[in-house]
Amino acid sequence: MHPSLLQDAGCPKEIPHNEKLLSLKYESLDYDNSENQLFLEEERRMSFLGFKCLEISRWVICGLIGFLTGLIACCIDIAVENLAGVKYFVVKQNIEKFTEVGGLSISLILWAVLNAAFVMVGAIIVAFFEPGAAGSGIPQIKCYLNGVKIPRVVRLKTLVVKVCGVICSVAGGLAVGKEGPMIHSGAVVAAGVSQGRSTSLKKDFKIFEYFRRDTEKRDFVSAGAAAGVSAAFGAPVGGVLFSLEEGASFWNQMLTWRIFFASMISTFTLNFFLSIYNKKPGDLSSPGLINFGRFESDVSGLLGALFNILNYWLTIFRIRYVHRPCLQVMEAMLVGAVTATVSFAMIYFSNDCQPLGPDQSEDYPLQLFCADGEYNSMATAFFNTPERSVRSLFHNPPGSYNPLTLSLFTLTYFFLACWTYGLTVSAGVFIPSLLIGAAWGRLFGILLASITPDGSVSVGGYMTSLWGYMTSLWGGIVRMTLSLTVIMVEATGNVTYGLPIMLVLLTAKIVGDYFVEGLYDIHIKLQSVPFLHLEAPATSHWLTAREVMSAPVTCFNRIEKVGTIVDVLSNTSTNHNGFPVVVPVAASDDMGKVCGLILRSQLIVLLKHKVFVELARSRLTQRKLQLKDFRDAYPRFPPIQSIHVSQDERECMMDLTEFMNPTPYTVPQETSLPRVFKLFRALGLRHLVVVDSENRVVGLVTRKDLARYHLGKHGLEEMQLAQT
Repeated sequence: MHPSLLQDAGCPKEIPHNEKLLSLKYESLDYDNSENQLFLEEERRMSFLGFKCLEISRWVICGLIGFLTGLIACCIDIAVENLAGVKYFVVKQNIEKFTEVGGLSISLILWAVLNAAFVMVGAIIVAFFEPGAAGSGIPQIKCYLNGVKIPRVVRLKTLVVKVCGVICSVAGGLAVGKEGPMIHSGAVVAAGVSQGRSTSLKKDFKIFEYFRRDTEKRDFVSAGAAAGVSAAFGAPVGGVLFSLEEGASFWNQMLTWRIFFASMISTFTLNFFLSIYNKKPGDLSSPGLINFGRFESDVSGLLGALFNILNYWLTIFRIRYVHRPCLQVMEAMLVGAVTATVSFAMIYFSNDCQPLGPDQSEDYPLQLFCADGEYNSMATAFFNTPERSVRSLFHNPPGSYNPLTLSLFTLTYFFLACWTYGLTVSAGVFIPSLLIGAAWGRLFGILLASITPDGSVSVGGYMTSLWGYMTSLWGGIVRMTLSLTVIMVEATGNVTYGLPIMLVLLTAKIVGDYFVEGLYDIHIKLQSVPFLHLEAPATSHWLTAREVMSAPVTCFNRIEKVGTIVDVLSNTSTNHNGFPVVVPVAASDDMGKVCGLILRSQLIVLLKHKVFVELARSRLTQRKLQLKDFRDAYPRFPPIQSIHVSQDERECMMDLTEFMNPTPYTVPQETSLPRVFKLFRALGLRHLVVVDSENRVVGLVTRKDLARYHLGKHGLEEMQLAQT
């Protein structure tokens, strides 16, 4: 059970959690178009020019998605740099003041209070206003593109809280990055722009109405996620591959081009506005929020697995004990204060003093107890935003850090990042994993140089070790391979390290998968989401559709009584969302032959507009229901409790022929589970009707039926879910 569903009153101290069970709050999306009579009539009326206009509209929407996503990324970057700059400047001035006269404890308190204040604001708006904005949002977007309807995941309110929350989190000094949340932000932008309206603001611009369905919306959300990656890392191709590898379960060539277009627009927009902000108009040298600079010249798999295991148990603890919003805010503030305290202690006790030369890239160098003309090297890593710390690890010359400094920083930041991920704040794990890996790689490069005969190591070998450890730790945590390789190559503008990066990522994934799943998959499972993986389990060939289907099935006749429909939809114990439409074979036979499939959302619209046979006969001037009526109600269809049906209307009949999908996908009972799985995964199905040899309905396979099998025998026996 998700913490956001809990009520404060009467809430137990410990929330039992069993990841073998699925949550009833998650429903499936309808990625399979309902080709009913209304849909086919509209398609047949549309001219060739009309279809061309729709295709142009898709390109326009993708361009808008890229532009707005890049603009949001620019705003986040500017806000973080300014807020963090003010904080570090104030703390730096305070430290320099009290270094001479004593009383550095006041500087520590100031740093901790500023961190806790920023984090408190970010945690409050997430915990109390929009819990769906917590974390990076990548697991939720993965689920959405997989076909799962995650509540409030693409709302405007979620976007606003996400943007404000990530600014506060990074400015508050947490071991997080602002790049991961950009993927969620881009997806929300795509979901809103593609619909031509805002349901939150109750504003309809009367455009893009054709795209108001799950199938079209899914493709645009894929483009938004790619645009977010592109804005975060300046990697348009990597953004496309991220959507392909981590998100979308459906793909085609035209979708690839449109997503790439959105990614390019996103990168260009961010570049353009940042060049103006940096007073260098036209100098497009800031392709992403994280810029590694340009280069002229597998232990991490185990570390990634360790990170995921520790974070898994920490998340279980949070679900059980830290479920109240006030506790979530307090924990976030505690982590912010502890991060400042640990950072201050590491800087205070470090004696790694380095000369402050013209080739140093420190923004806030701290002298502390070092001699004049020197700075504290430990402060370079801790007393900076994570993005700037990564750049300093890359570009500071050899000798800028001693091995002890890097060792202590790597160990400390590893546990801080592990503790931080999963807090009720908007934050990502990309940059912390890169920073830890970069520090680990630089340490390995120093050790490599120390064991060479002449005491040195080539620049190529040094950089290869740095890149290898950085990307392998990232890959060991999130388990991306193809997209991550291309992202790193694009972000640096250097293909030299492409092959070693690819090899270490593959190694990190293989090693990490041996011990535990990737971080995103772990959090998806902990939220009890009915997620369908790429392939059916290897041991599932002996199972058939009969073993996994839900039965008996609630069906409707082609012409059904209104009272019967209302009673079925009002039954809270079932909450079915799809109903086979059947033709009775014989009066004594309970099972009828399937002739169609109709959704709960369609039935609610029909009841709302009172599309009854008797009323149609008595009111000859009654307006015929159109697809526009269904699109206007999408995606927030009213609940059945809001539909008033009088006692006389309950006796009326409803003809479902025109509105049902007359060609639903059906399979025989003997169909193997892997084949059923492929139909769901490739076609984005929500329901699959199971029939016998005479085409009579005997069961219904749903996403939750398949996901429940993935959980194993325990889930099959103890979790009896209704049809989705």
